[in-house]
Amino acid sequence: MKFTQSSLNVGELATGQELSIPVYHLAAKDPSAPKVFVQANVHGAEVQGNAVIFQLLKQLENMDVQGEVTLLPLANPLGINQKSGEFTLGRFDPITGVNWNREYLEHSFDIPTWYQQHCDLDNGQLAEAFRAHLLASCEAHLANPWGVTTGKRLAISLQMLAHQADIVIDLHTGPKSCKHLYCPEYERSSARFFSIPYSLIIPNSFGGAMDEAAFCPWWELVEYAASQDRDMPVPVSAFTLELASQERIDMEDALEDAMGILAYFSHRGVIMDRVVPADMDRFGCLLEDYKKYYAPKGGLVEYLAQPGVPLKAGAPLANILRLDCYGTKEELTSLQLEQDCVPILHFASASVYQGTELYKLMTNLFEL
Repeated sequence: MKFTQSSLNVGELATGQELSIPVYHLAAKDPSAPKVFVQANVHGAEVQGNAVIFQLLKQLENMDVQGEVTLLPLANPLGINQKSGEFTLGRFDPITGVNWNREYLEHSFDIPTWYQQHCDLDNGQLAEAFRAHLLASCEAHLANPWGVTTGKRLAISLQMLAHQADIVIDLHTGPKSCKHLYCPEYERSSARFFSIPYSLIIPNSFGGAMDEAAFCPWWELVEYAASQDRDMPVPVSAFTLELASQERIDMEDALEDAMGILAYFSHRGVIMDRVVPADMDRFGCLLEDYKKYYAPKGGLVEYLAQPGVPLKAGAPLANILRLDCYGTKEELTSLQLEQDCVPILHFASASVYQGTELYKLMTNLFEL
């Protein structure tokens, strides 16, 4: 089966040209099979997800695909082209300063009232009605007579594609990072399919990201339905895959991650082909146990703890060099932590202010 290509218009430049994004679409063989939406490169420097989408395109065209598949690379043309010298800056909207991945719409529904108006529907009909409600909410926001920001228009345009899917995957990378997965609590068992060693288990709490925008309204609906003695599975699964470090393309690594995604698709019945998950150890931690470590002083940093390598309590994390303090006890400061952890990512630059977020680290890990 061959993908068809179209474009999604997400705004206009000051000179009048349209901002558009390529969209690849594969129609469903079986309308009852899950629908899939995968996007990449919402942050400008996080390009590896595009290579994963390329590998998915190559693999899926030779597979027995049952469900509808929509793949969207290069999701943020403004961020991708936001350069300063040799660096891509595109993490924040340069006009508003807002993180591009925190612009999605938080639906402010009165779930109890909506549910009571639709409670006579069966689960399938209820899900269909709720999906239409989510899409109408997005459309109404874009039609605001006062207008919306550039970043909000981009985000909600992407969100509307996500709301039409049953499986949503958002591909990102970190600054200097190992692979890790953001996985909702109700989907914890699904982490074993992806080719990723570490998973953050996240609650039903909207923080602005795509995965939360996709699953939080559904989780809220299902929890309320349960309080009304209705047994209803969460109809939408959404994940953020962090594919190691930014500003890199690695096609072999991209194939490995694509096969992990396809293993999940195989499990869910999106494809009939049997794809076996990679044989690897997988660990998780709750989001509340994912800790940030901030630089206790400014200076030049030697990052000693490597992303993805477990670190024992008291082992060296980093050194901070202060040449203005040469000849004193402040010239080289060794940093350690008081508990076992796994560093997941660290700041990209070796020069930092006091208070810079140096590391993100998983604590209280458990096997998945």
